[in-house]
Amino acid sequence: MSDAELVLRSTRVITPEGTRAASVAVADGTITAVLPYDAPVPEGARLEDLGDHVLLPGLVDTHVHVNDPGRTEWEGFWTATRAAAAGGITTLVDMPLNSLPPTTTVAHLRTKQRVAAGKAHIDVGFWGGALPDNVKDLRPLHEAGVFGFKAFLSPSGVDEFPHLDRDPLARSMAEIAALDGLLIVHAEDPHLLASAPQQPGPRYADFLASRPRDAEDTAIAQLIREAKALHARVHILHLSSSDALPMIAEAKAEGVRITVETCPHYLTLTAEEVPDGASEFKCCPPIRESANQDLLWQALADGTIDCVVTDHSPSTADLKTDDFATAWGGISGLQLSLAAVWTEARERGHGLEDVVRWMSARTSELVGLDTRKGAIAAGRDADFAVLAPDETFTVDPAALQHRNRVTAYAGKTLYGVVKSTWLRGQRIVADGEFTEPKGRLLTRQS
Repeated sequence: MSDAELVLRSTRVITPEGTRAASVAVADGTITAVLPYDAPVPEGARLEDLGDHVLLPGLVDTHVHVNDPGRTEWEGFWTATRAAAAGGITTLVDMPLNSLPPTTTVAHLRTKQRVAAGKAHIDVGFWGGALPDNVKDLRPLHEAGVFGFKAFLSPSGVDEFPHLDRDPLARSMAEIAALDGLLIVHAEDPHLLASAPQQPGPRYADFLASRPRDAEDTAIAQLIREAKALHARVHILHLSSSDALPMIAEAKAEGVRITVETCPHYLTLTAEEVPDGASEFKCCPPIRESANQDLLWQALADGTIDCVVTDHSPSTADLKTDDFATAWGGISGLQLSLAAVWTEARERGHGLEDVVRWMSARTSELVGLDTRKGAIAAGRDADFAVLAPDETFTVDPAALQHRNRVTAYAGKTLYGVVKSTWLRGQRIVADGEFTEPKGRLLTRQS
């Protein structure tokens, strides 16, 4: 065996070549070799025998709203990264809103990095924001190491982060394309949203009607046209409308540089089960019907949808009123994402290798971290989750690490218990016990 300080041994290690019994050697926080299960342990190395628990690469969640600073009562780097670690996530990329200030200038990025330093239990990177008036800031942010730029095509829900109309979108996309950067987009058409029926109150059916699929489909069609014209890299955030899938598949086949994500709540929750007044289920775009969900799963299987991320977007409990029209729209899911997706995936005939591809390998690739993250392979960071995939637990909001323990998964029984999480060869959480923060702040260059 090559030089190693630590060896993790399991009968089930998920590698890029498949799942096999293996010994994983680690030195200086990096995987040095993936060797046969019974390879001798070098003198001085510590052996962690994981038995039949599955060793998988730590998940990489590229869509998280930490809200820190400015709305730290909603969430924060300390609580968000603890929740992520508890759920097997070892890297997250923070959205440029709903923090104050938003990450729309280099000065604002530095503010956020100062706040995060010393509080991150896992590795953290940052997205920049594209606003109508900050085209001049995009190149400096890119050079400062943000992983790309977030834009809304419809109102974001917070005044300090306005959406892009057609002309500002074209200007921003052209500038980002010139950098060969990545534009990530909340794609709902504001005109179709404005013309949809708006009926306040507790009925989920009324809220669903207020965010029609056409709004997503029209916005995505616009993005495809712009991306094709500029040869720009565009990523569709939190896809919920299955009606958009054929045009996305066609665009990919034509070579348009477009990628797509969806979220655990769209894959595991359905409109039919949302109780009236239960705004813990509210998000934008909304959770849709079970037939729509089936088509999202098919698109994951065939590669039309690239990856799965949480879009963790929490708030204080008082903002989750029983009026769907005015309640804050966002699902808290960091700690539960792996278990939620695995529970549904196993029912649909998918394996853990598929889940790792959607939630670690492809997310790492999306943000250019795939030389360090997203796989158990020599040369990658020794970031791991140890999972008991056949054990179940019932979601108790009081047991979550999120700052505000409001969850759409309350009371659900899920498969997949995370036994421990490791960051660069150091165990950062096991059996509910956390170490002091060991996360690093990442930039695109790093």
